Amino acid sequence: MSKHFPTFADRSKASNDAKAALLSKFKQKVAEPVNEEERKAKLAEALARSAKREAAEEARRARVQAEKEQRTLEAELKRIEAEEAAKKAAEDAERERLAEIERKEILEAEQKARRDLRYAQRKARAGKR
Repeated sequence: MSKHFPTFADRSKASNDAKAALLSKFKQKVAEPVNEEERKAKLAEALARSAKREAAEEARRARVQAEKEQRTLEAELKRIEAEEAAKKAAEDAERERLAEIERKEILEAEQKARRDLRYAQRKARAGKR
């Protein structure tokens, strides 16, 4: 074996030795009682984080639902306001149409009265002759 050029067997043995060292180190950690307490503490923290996350998600869902209901109510109010505005516009248009008809009738009546007056004046002048 050369120091500068390790063979495949040397590299494989070094790799297996490193893996075995890591595995034994891990097994020692798992067997320690302090590690059991750490594991329980980490599990408790994980459960607390999970509960906090679930509470935040529930709060977000409630907020989204409230916003959705608010948008629905606003849309309904806008629809009602639009209907009322359309109804008012239709009523105003009808009132304006009736007022225009009344103005035309008054104008026609005044024109007829002037025409009748002129006719009566003409007859009166013709009768004096």
